[in-house]
Amino acid sequence: MYPRFSETFVVTELLSMQRLGVDLEVFSLRYPVDGRFHPSLAEMRAPVTYLKHGGLRAADVWAALGAARAAVPEVDAHLDELLAAEVGDAVQALELAVAVRERGITHLHAHFASVATTVARLAALLTGITYSVTAHAKDIFHEEVDPADLRRKVADARAVVTVSDYNLAHLRAELGPDAGRVRRVYNGLDLRGFPYADPGDRPPVVAAVGRLVEKKGFADLLEAVAVLVGSGRKVEVELVGAGPLADDLRARRDRLGLADVVHLRGPLPQDEVSRVVAGAACFAAPCVVGADGNRDGLPTVLLEAMALGTPVVSTPVTGIPEVVHDDATGLLVPERDPQALAVALGRLLDDALLRRRLAAAARELVETEFDTTRQAARVAETFA
Repeated sequence: MYPRFSETFVVTELLSMQRLGVDLEVFSLRYPVDGRFHPSLAEMRAPVTYLKHGGLRAADVWAALGAARAAVPEVDAHLDELLAAEVGDAVQALELAVAVRERGITHLHAHFASVATTVARLAALLTGITYSVTAHAKDIFHEEVDPADLRRKVADARAVVTVSDYNLAHLRAELGPDAGRVRRVYNGLDLRGFPYADPGDRPPVVAAVGRLVEKKGFADLLEAVAVLVGSGRKVEVELVGAGPLADDLRARRDRLGLADVVHLRGPLPQDEVSRVVAGAACFAAPCVVGADGNRDGLPTVLLEAMALGTPVVSTPVTGIPEVVHDDATGLLVPERDPQALAVALGRLLDDALLRRRLAAAARELVETEFDTTRQAARVAETFA
């Protein structure tokens, strides 16, 4: 889905590639649904094509096959692959294959190793071009991931990128030699949009940002804040995001007596998110592994907080310890441990010197390892 409000890392990467001179087109499998857009989208010059999705009739399927056979005669040789796919995926692959052939596209890159890679792989197979993929989190960790399907996608790709060393180790353990060409490239930030500010004199505000889903651990954050308030501490929480657990979190907040403490702001555009995070004394990302195996790869918003000079508290889930080095670039606490989370947040709220020390080291790390121009160039190298 392009653009997707919660996937700022895709737009950041595209804009960086655009500045590097990569000739881009965007193909989206779904229409955007939330009606909110980040201002940076105005900078995108790449054309966007929305492939057919949903409401397909038999006539649509035959029309897509006929159009593809006319433009891509090789389709007949790969009918078995098309018939093995979901009908909607096959139709989108046929439409994409026609665009590839008519527009002289030489390579496809898919974000997420799920349906996007299914379509890219089929279109590449039909047209004889190459494809690559960036694997993130749900697309490799969720209980619904088919190991055989993932193995085939990784084996057939020219290159596979993933966003943390944790993910890289997981793929190598799961796929063995087929994962030999997978490389780690962290998601990048355009640091021009995340100016560093000293956190020493900020008010006692905890910021948290993300989709309101289990893996973000926001239920634990509410419990931790209840501990802080119960100890007589003055604190406020700015929680930004939307998602299926919004009503549950609101009910939990009210049950804990935190209606005047925890402010559920809903989704905000990037510039407003940065303003909220930059004004907080600390940032909480108490991520957990969900009951369905879903988990974060390495939350981009965590990197954004570190870039802005807001010290972070998080958990040692997936790739997070690769950037949050405990008591060096942030604080780590066990997942699903509200008491430990409360203690860590209390340390940051109380100690301006600690905030300054952690924030300065975190910014240095982000500048060294997460600059978008360098990261996007590494991904673009896989297209050649």
